[in-house]
Amino acid sequence: MSSILTNTSAMVALQTLKNINTSLTKTQDEIATGKSVASSKDNAAVWAISKVMEADVAGFKGISDSLSLGESSVAVARQASETVTDLLTQMKSKIVAAQEDNVDRGKLNDDVLALKAQIESVVGAAQFNGLNLVNGSAGSADILASLDRDSTGGVTASSITVNAQNLSTGDYTAKAVFTGSDGAAADDGDTFGFSLDGNGGTDDAGLIVITNPTYAEGDKISLRVGDYDVSYTVTAEDVAATTPEDIIAVKLKSAIEGTGANVSVDYDSGSPGQLSITNEGTSAISISGTFANANSGGLGALATIDVTSDSGAQAALGTIETLINTAVDASAAFGSAQSRIEIQSNFIGALTDSLKAGIGTLVDADMEAASARLQALQVQQQLGTQALSIANQAPQNVLSLFR
Repeated sequence: MSSILTNTSAMVALQTLKNINTSLTKTQDEIATGKSVASSKDNAAVWAISKVMEADVAGFKGISDSLSLGESSVAVARQASETVTDLLTQMKSKIVAAQEDNVDRGKLNDDVLALKAQIESVVGAAQFNGLNLVNGSAGSADILASLDRDSTGGVTASSITVNAQNLSTGDYTAKAVFTGSDGAAADDGDTFGFSLDGNGGTDDAGLIVITNPTYAEGDKISLRVGDYDVSYTVTAEDVAATTPEDIIAVKLKSAIEGTGANVSVDYDSGSPGQLSITNEGTSAISISGTFANANSGGLGALATIDVTSDSGAQAALGTIETLINTAVDASAAFGSAQSRIEIQSNFIGALTDSLKAGIGTLVDADMEAASARLQALQVQQQLGTQALSIANQAPQNVLSLFR
C-alpha cells in the first residue's frame, strides 16, 4: 500500500542516517581528543577509575619532588660526615706523631686546633634548604615516600625517617671524672692516658678511678684498652643510685673483660669507682679514657684533645678513635638512608609510568581503528543520504496513478 501521509521508507532511512551521524561524531571526537572515554557519559565506570588513577599520578609527582628534596638534604649530611671522618683521620696522624718525645708537640697541637676549627666549619655549613642533620639542631627528618591506597579507597601517606647524627662540638661541660695512673703519672679531668709496660715490673698495673657527684642521664664514658674500645652510657637508674660510680665501674669491668684484651680487671667494692687493670702480656698496652656529657655534641670530646703533654697525647689517642667511630657511624647511617631514598625514588618513577600506561589503556582511543571506522562511516553517511533521498521521492510516484 502506498501512502502520501506515512513514508515508512523515509523514516527508516532517516533513523539509519541519524545513527550513522552519531557514530561518526563519536569517532571524530575520539580522533580529535585521542580518547575513547573523554567524559563520564562515554563510560561512567571507566572514567571514574581513570580519574582516581590520574589523582594518584598527580600525588606521586609531588612525592617524587619530596624524595628529590630529601635525597639532596641527606646527601649534604653524608658528604659532611664523610669530610669530618677524613679530617678526624688527619687529626689522628697528628696525635700519633705526638706520642714521640722528640717532636714539637706545640706545633702539632696547633695543627690539631686548626683541624678542629675546620670540622666546626663543615658541620655548621652542612645545610640544605635550612635543614642541617649534623649540627644537633634537628632530631630527625620525615621524607614523604608514598601514598598507599587500600581496597576500600582509603589513602594513607608513608614516610622515610632519617635520624640526624649530631657531629657538633658545642655544649661541652667539663666534669672531673677520671683519675688514671700507672704509678708514675696521673691525670685529672675529662680524659686520661697511660701505658702498662707488660714487662713484669711495677708499671704493669694501673688504676682508673671514676668519681663524679653530678652524673646526668646520657653521660657517656669511653675507654680504649690497647686496640679495644668500650663505653658505657649513664642511665636514669644510675643517677638515682647512691654511688653511681660503683655501677659504672662494674659495667666497664664487664665490658673490658668481654673484649679479649690481654688484661685482668679487678674491682674492690670498698674502693668506690676504682678499677685496677693489669697487663698480662709482654707488650705495652695504652690505656685511655674520655667523658662526654649528655648535652655535648657527638664530637664534644674534641674539646678535651690537647697533645702538648705526654699524658695528653696518650689520652687523645683513645679519644680520637671514639670520635672517628662516631663520624664513621654517622656517614654509614646517612649513606644507608640516601640509598633507601634513591631506591624509593626510582620505584615511584616506575610506578608513575605504570599508572600512566594503565590510564592510557583504559581511556585512550585506538587511532588505527578510529581511522578505519571514520572512512567506513563516511561511506555509510553518503549511502544513507542517498537512501533518504530515494525514500523521499516515493510519494512522487503516487502522481503517476492519477494521470
